[in-house]
Amino acid sequence: MSNNIHSSDDPVEVYEALQEHPDRDIQPVANALDSVVKSVGLVVMWANVLLVLAIVTQVAFRYVLNQNFPQLDEIQWHFYGLVTMIGISFALVTDSHVRVDVLHMQVSRRGQRVIEVIGILCLLFPFIYLMIDQGYDYFYESFRVNERSSSPLGLPYRWAFKAIIPISFCLLALAAVARLIHDVHALWMNYADEREGGSLRTILVTLVIFIAVTVALTFLVKYTEEKLVIAMFLTFIMLLFTGFPVAWTLAGVGVMYCGIAYLFDNNFMAWTGLKRTLTGLDYLTLGATVNRVYSTMSNPILVALPMFIFMGLMLDESGVAEKLMRSMQRLFGTVRGGLAITVTLIGIILAASTGIIGASVVLLGVLSLPTMMEQKYSPRLAAGVVSASGTLGILIPPSIMLVIMADQMALSVGDLFMAAVFPGVIIGGLYLLYIFVVALINRNLAPVPEGAVRPDWAAVKDVMIAVIPTLLLILSVLGSIFAGLTTPTEASGVGALGATLLAMLYRKLTLRKLINVLKSTFNTTAYIFAIFLGATVFSYVLRELGGDELIEGIIRGAGFGPEGTIFMILFLVFLLGFVLDWIEITLIVLPLMRPIVNGLGLDIPGFGEIDEPALLWFVIMVAVTLQTSFLTPPVGFALFYLKGVCPPEIRLIDIYKGIIPFVLLQLTGLMLVYLWPQLATWLPSVAY
Repeated sequence: MSNNIHSSDDPVEVYEALQEHPDRDIQPVANALDSVVKSVGLVVMWANVLLVLAIVTQVAFRYVLNQNFPQLDEIQWHFYGLVTMIGISFALVTDSHVRVDVLHMQVSRRGQRVIEVIGILCLLFPFIYLMIDQGYDYFYESFRVNERSSSPLGLPYRWAFKAIIPISFCLLALAAVARLIHDVHALWMNYADEREGGSLRTILVTLVIFIAVTVALTFLVKYTEEKLVIAMFLTFIMLLFTGFPVAWTLAGVGVMYCGIAYLFDNNFMAWTGLKRTLTGLDYLTLGATVNRVYSTMSNPILVALPMFIFMGLMLDESGVAEKLMRSMQRLFGTVRGGLAITVTLIGIILAASTGIIGASVVLLGVLSLPTMMEQKYSPRLAAGVVSASGTLGILIPPSIMLVIMADQMALSVGDLFMAAVFPGVIIGGLYLLYIFVVALINRNLAPVPEGAVRPDWAAVKDVMIAVIPTLLLILSVLGSIFAGLTTPTEASGVGALGATLLAMLYRKLTLRKLINVLKSTFNTTAYIFAIFLGATVFSYVLRELGGDELIEGIIRGAGFGPEGTIFMILFLVFLLGFVLDWIEITLIVLPLMRPIVNGLGLDIPGFGEIDEPALLWFVIMVAVTLQTSFLTPPVGFALFYLKGVCPPEIRLIDIYKGIIPFVLLQLTGLMLVYLWPQLATWLPSVAY
C-alpha cells in the first residue's frame, strides 16, 4: 500500500513531458481546475501555522495569566476542520491518497487510467453528490436559525463553519472532474508509452475469484441482511486490489450498498430469491452521515493529528537524525552489529518524537543502508533492521494511531500514551537483543568495519550534544501530558513549535523547508481524514445492515471463553493486517470490538485508578498487532517505503525475508503484554 505524491506542477517536469509528447494537448480546462484546487490548498495549508499559534497561545494564557478562553479552543478545531476538509481535494489533485499498489503497479498506465475513470464515475461521484446535496441542507438549516456556539463564551456564526462541508466537496468535485478529463483524454490519444506494462487481466481474475468467494460465503448465513454484510465487506477488499484510493473505495461501497439495501427493503430484488429486508436505509438516512462528518472535523481530540505530523516532519528537516547517526555510529563503531544497533536506537528516539512511519523508514534507509552495504552487512539484516525500527513510531507515543484509537474507543489519549510506553520500549529492546545475539553468532551478518577506533569521551560528548535537545523535546511533550499539565492536543502544538525552534537552532529551517513541511502535513492529514470520511459512510451502512450484531454473534458463538476470544480477535486483526492498512482496521473493525470486550468480564488489574482497564489493555494489544501490518506483505507500508530508497543490491526478496524475525519479535512483545497486562495498565494508574 502506498500514498503516491507527484509534483506535476513542477515547470521542469511539465517541459520534459511536452518534449516527450510534443503533440500532447495539456487540456487547459483540466489544468485550470487543477490550478484552482491547488491554489486554494496552498493558501489553506498555512492554517496549520495559525493552529500552532492558537494552541501555544491558549497554553500561555492559562499558565501566565491564569485565564482560559473557550474561543481559542473553538478556533483550533475550526482551523483543523478547514485544513482537513479542503485538503482532501488537494490530495486528489496531487495523487496523495492511499491505495493498494500490489496489482495496480503491475498494470500499464493506460490500464490504471481505465480503473480510475470507472472508480471516479461509480464510487467517487455518488459520494460527492450525496455530501454536496445533504451538506448544503445541513449548512442552510444552521444558517436559517443563525446557529452559534453552545458555549456562551464561544464563537458566533456556527453556520459559517458548517459551510465548509459543501464547499470542500465542491472543490473535490472539481478535482475529480480534472482527473477524469486528464484520464479520458489520455485514453483517447492512446499514447504508446502508456500501453507499456501488464494488462488488466490479473485484476479481472482477482475480481472474479473474490466474487466467487463472496457468493460461496453468503450461503453460510441465513438472513438477507447478513448476506449483504458479508458481500459488502468482501466487495470493499476486492475493490481495494484494483488500486483505487482506499478512502473513496470505502465511501463508494457504502453508498452502493445503501442503494442495494433500499432495493431489498422495497421488494425490488425479489428476482434474486432472497427475502425482503427492513434496514430503513435510503438516501435521506444516509445523509445523516453529514452530521458525523461535522463531528469528526470539529473533534478536539483529532486536532492533535496534524500537529504531531507537523512535529515529526519538522524534526526530519531539522537534521536531528543525521547528527544522531554520526555520533552514535562513532560510539558503537567497534561493536559487532554496531551500525544496526545505532539504527534501532535512533528509530526508538524518532518514534518518541515523530510517529511518522514513512518519514522514519525513508530517513533511516537513506542514512544507513549505503553504509551498511559498504561494511558488508547482510542485505536481509540491513533491510529488516531499518524497516522494523522505522515502524516503532506507530506504537511509541506520541503516535497518531493511538490518537485515533482513543477517539474511536472513547478512551483518554493520555492513558493510551502511557499504556503504550512499556510495550513500545520492550519491542525496541527485543530488536536490540536480537541484533546483538545474531551478530555474535554469525559474524558475517554484521562485521566490524575496517579501521574502526574505540570510542573516547569526545564520542560520548557528541552523542550527548545530539541527543539532549531531542530528549528535551520528547520530555516537554510526553512529560506535560503525563504530568497533567497539558492535554495531548495542547502538547502536540507545543511539540510542533519546539520542533520548529530546534530546526532554527540547527540552522536548518528555510522558507522552502517550511513550505515542504506544511505541504506534507497538509497531504498526510488529508488522506488520513479522507479515510475517516469513507469509513464514516461505510461503517454507518454496515451497522444499519446489522454488521456489528453479526460479527459479535460470530465471535461470541465461537465459545473460546474470555481469554480465547481476545486471542481470536487479535489473530483476526493480524490476518487483516496483511490486506488492510491500520487506518481502515482502526476506523471500521476496532469500534465493533468494544461491546464484545466490555461484555467478556475480564479481570484486568487497573489498580483502582483507571477506568475500563480491560479495554485499555485490549487496545494496546491491537496497537502492537497492527504494528506488524507495516511489515507484512502484500500491503506493508514500510516495505514499499524501504524499497524506494534501498541500494540496488538489496532485492525485494531480501526485504521480505529480512522482516520475518522482526515480525516474530513483535508477536513476542504482544505475547508478553497478553500474559502480563500490568505492562499496559501500571503506568497509567501510578500517573494519577
